[in-house]
Amino acid sequence: MFPNKSIEMVMEEEEDVSFTQPSSSQVQRGLDRLTPAQVDQKVAEVVQFILIKDQKKLPMKRADIVKHVIKEYKNIYPEIMKRVNMKFEKVFGLKLVEIDAKNHAYILVNKLEQDPQQPDLMSSGHPKTGLLFVILSVIFMKGGVVKESVVWNVLKKLRVDQGEKHEEFGDVKKLVTEEFVRQRYLEYIRIPHTEPQEHEFRWGLRAEKEVSKVKMLEFVGQLHAQDPQVWTKQYKEARAAEGERGQL
Repeated sequence: MFPNKSIEMVMEEEEDVSFTQPSSSQVQRGLDRLTPAQVDQKVAEVVQFILIKDQKKLPMKRADIVKHVIKEYKNIYPEIMKRVNMKFEKVFGLKLVEIDAKNHAYILVNKLEQDPQQPDLMSSGHPKTGLLFVILSVIFMKGGVVKESVVWNVLKKLRVDQGEKHEEFGDVKKLVTEEFVRQRYLEYIRIPHTEPQEHEFRWGLRAEKEVSKVKMLEFVGQLHAQDPQVWTKQYKEARAAEGERGQL
């Protein structure tokens, strides 16, 4: 078993060594021979491959990406990876980071985890992340479920109004009730037997998996100049959730 694994690893290393990063002129020539649809399809395939690989939270090697997905498109590898990165950032709120320059190994980093204790979270380089973090904290502090009117009132105090086009977020209601829901950070559920129709927000599956409730409670504590343990119920839930995350 072990000798075979060693041979496989050596072959992967040799394949990566044999891969030469194409020049910008080579990339351009490669793009000229392909249709935009072909390039877009390959970008989508790479995104799907990385997302599947990332489920195991193991680094991904450039050799694997080239061998299993890029294949005959390796002459435009830099352009594909640039578009893949853009797709991860804009659609999923993720960033592909190289952690081993020698072996060209990558991991996906979730931006919500980078520094949720930043006082200037809302004015950071990724304002959508800040907005989402605020909404998740409101839901968490209100017991895990909250009417949408409560969320809109909190955001209005931050000068983010669902009825107005925001210079950073554009259509705020669409961003919160569609984009964040599509990304599985939020659940937006109709409350039965309400007229006019009302909805409530809950944490989505992705938020449950990726966002540390302990860090979130520390963030709220900083905002209110309080020890996080003041909120007994939330503190117990956060510690329990952190224990579960540690077992994953």
